[in-house]
Amino acid sequence: MTATDPATADLTLTGRITTASNATFLGSIDGAVVVYKPLAGEAPLWDFPGGTLARREVAAYLISQALGWNVVPRTWLRDGPMGEGMVQLWQEQDRAQRAVDLVASDHLPTTGWRSVLEGHDQSGQRITLIHEDSPALRRMAVFDLIINNADRKGDHILAMADGHRYGVDHGLTFHRDPKLRTVLWGWLGEALTDEECEGIDRVGEGLHGELGRRLKDLLSAEEVAALAARCAELRTDGQFPAPSGAMPAVPWPLF
Repeated sequence: MTATDPATADLTLTGRITTASNATFLGSIDGAVVVYKPLAGEAPLWDFPGGTLARREVAAYLISQALGWNVVPRTWLRDGPMGEGMVQLWQEQDRAQRAVDLVASDHLPTTGWRSVLEGHDQSGQRITLIHEDSPALRRMAVFDLIINNADRKGDHILAMADGHRYGVDHGLTFHRDPKLRTVLWGWLGEALTDEECEGIDRVGEGLHGELGRRLKDLLSAEEVAALAARCAELRTDGQFPAPSGAMPAVPWPLF
């Protein structure tokens, strides 16, 4: 993207992503490909206030920036052809890679992967949900703990050619009640690394400064307080927690 202000430059729609549950469009801003999700296209939910998902996506980007891990592509709020919405820079993932997969249970990889759960496919074959055992995915799992991500599906993880992993679709986040639903349970009970703890500390400290001021425009006071409490609890416990709350531990569908 050039020096043109992305908040005011023309946003031209080029297509629609029809598999998304909310109205989601592909567009172009000054030659850069973007995703545009207008507030007006958000489907109503029983557990999240209406018209807030786009702001939650921007809040997730701010947390990613505070962590310093570049988990979320550049994301911002702006006006568009269908009104105010979330805009995010498109990332072209490497289709030859999969950070999360379903494999036959009798053919599990021996190294580099973590098993999450086992089930049966339509033919009755035992299959296992697995994800790669990598620092990039661990950081994403910590990020999801912080933002209380209720919808970390396998296809919400973009595997980039250089080994980087982006997370997208963060509308169902920052609820004040435990809502974590994720496919990234492979490190359950393991101690957080020093790097991960330092990232959590950066978020916790940022809530007392500019990060906290910006989040107040995107989330409720109760949600910001719950965010701070999650950071403090993670630092006290020092490990990946077990599932909690009344919600299922994994999203459905898984991908």
